[in-house]
Amino acid sequence: MILKWLPITRDEMIQRGWNEVDVVLVTGDAYVDHPAFGVAVIGRVLEQEGLRVAIIPQPNWQDDLRDFKKFGAPRLFFGVTSGNMDSMVNHYTAARRLRSDDAFTPDGRAGFRPDYAVTVYSKILKRLYPDVPVVLGGIEASLRRLTHYDFWSDRLRPSVLIESGADLLVYGMGEKTIREIVRLMRRGVPFSSLKTLPQTAFVQPASDSLPKNKLWQDLVLPSHETCVGDSRKFAEAFHGVEVESNRTDGQRLSQPVGDRTVVVNPAEEVWTDEELDASYDLPYTRLPHPKYRKRGEIPAHRMIKFSVTIHRGCFGGCSFCTLSAHQGRTIVSRSKRSILQEVEAIKEMEGFQGYLSDLGGPSANMYGMRGKDPEQCLRCRAVSCIHPQICRNLDTNPAALLDLYRAVRAVPGIKKVIISSGIRHDLCLAHPDYIRELVRHHVSGRLKVAPEHTEDSVLRRMRKPSFDKFIEFKRVFDEYSRQSGLHQDLLPYFISGHPGTSDQDMARLADKVEKLGYRLEQVQEFTPTPMTVSSVVYHSGVDPSTKEAVVSPKTARAQRRQKEYFFWHKKYEHSRGSRKGKIYSSKHYAHSKGGHHHETPHRVLPSQSKKFQSRHPRHVRRGAPKEK
Repeated sequence: MILKWLPITRDEMIQRGWNEVDVVLVTGDAYVDHPAFGVAVIGRVLEQEGLRVAIIPQPNWQDDLRDFKKFGAPRLFFGVTSGNMDSMVNHYTAARRLRSDDAFTPDGRAGFRPDYAVTVYSKILKRLYPDVPVVLGGIEASLRRLTHYDFWSDRLRPSVLIESGADLLVYGMGEKTIREIVRLMRRGVPFSSLKTLPQTAFVQPASDSLPKNKLWQDLVLPSHETCVGDSRKFAEAFHGVEVESNRTDGQRLSQPVGDRTVVVNPAEEVWTDEELDASYDLPYTRLPHPKYRKRGEIPAHRMIKFSVTIHRGCFGGCSFCTLSAHQGRTIVSRSKRSILQEVEAIKEMEGFQGYLSDLGGPSANMYGMRGKDPEQCLRCRAVSCIHPQICRNLDTNPAALLDLYRAVRAVPGIKKVIISSGIRHDLCLAHPDYIRELVRHHVSGRLKVAPEHTEDSVLRRMRKPSFDKFIEFKRVFDEYSRQSGLHQDLLPYFISGHPGTSDQDMARLADKVEKLGYRLEQVQEFTPTPMTVSSVVYHSGVDPSTKEAVVSPKTARAQRRQKEYFFWHKKYEHSRGSRKGKIYSSKHYAHSKGGHHHETPHRVLPSQSKKFQSRHPRHVRRGAPKEK
């Protein structure tokens, strides 16, 4: 039975009759053999290529490094990823406090991966096996491929290739690229010659000419040192990266860093639906490796255990989101056959009771949507297909998605199909038939929707639609729910502290949310993550597209004050001279006629109270460690 999984111990390798392996994959996540976990996908792709593949999940980087040595040197290369999340986002909150759990570890335990995991793992491997190539992949490497703002060290860092010493980086969803790497190496092409593969990045001496490729044009970005010394130049560099990353025929990018140059080749051709099917049709067990049985359930697996991903990509282009930067702007959809095949596999899983927890993707209702005229899409340089308005060339007809919903509902043994990955409500308004079917069949009490804010000035910064769209969607949703005799609610998501958001904006948000009858329990505090527009604006104070100056709430007090507007209905205890139990509505955050906010009274938040401090261990409370 253990042979159903790729080996993660030397004994498992020997059981397969192997003396060595071709590729070793190192990951910061526990090993879950499921298509939602990147290392499982790459492992299965390489296995399909006929290679002997082993995985080192969550190696101990603080002992004698025996985990890194257990398979010896692979014949081809090491593949390194931090896992399904950037390790710093995984570790720290928006307030830079260390999280006490990790959803990608058994029993949700924290502490099983290092900060900047890709860099730490790569440096160890290069020290132990200096002659074996190291290939970086996954979201941490992908979004740090060029100069980027790192919120946790509060500075611009160079490409992760520079810091890690790795030999090659595969950005985005890398199945096709990793196949090509393997096929070229098998044909005898030296690893050092792999310089013109799409969707890869590498480092070369600044004095060397760029490898020749007649099909590519080149764009030289401001150097890393220039970006560090001039925030506007950093914003300019990022704008070039964003535009070229979203084009289907983007230019090759190069960026000087000291006496070296980081080269990022253009993305590969857009996947076909058949190619995506092939990735999801690989023989996954869909389960964690058996070694974790006694260590507890892996929370991330529990969430997606009975869910199905139906497409990749997102054309929303939201300023704070990394999806299009990693998965691309073009939607690639799986066939109905492939999806139904996965549904049948889920039906046979232990514990399945007939309820699919999700049938979605980066955005649940973009399935099957693409440009009416593909040639027009090839020429397009826009970073969003739906902002500031929905492109006239975009086919938003949900007919294929509705057909899929009905086909999955008709599968014997399926009691309910829930759409829980969130929808773009602005895409739905022109198609009431979709909203009607969604309301009647695919909502389990609550439906996630992300208006993010209520004020147009903030929403423009976020590249999100007007709040009026949400109000209209709520009206239609409530009406169809009433007609169907169902008591269902919308669960709106909002962000505080986003660049360009003032206290006045948050006060207006609180008033509008109050009038709609919402009592928010969970909200998102803005965290600047690498390679997003919002993080660039946060650091530089400049909008990369318009070159306008933008003010961001940066201090802990300013961020906390903005977040408190969400919870006007909560009871807070003042630290000095105020009456306990008093409820503060948004009206208490009155603003002067001159537009300047009054300072909010000092409050003792739950995380600041002595009770919290005494009950939580020190490592939960401390902030991110300072770099040496």
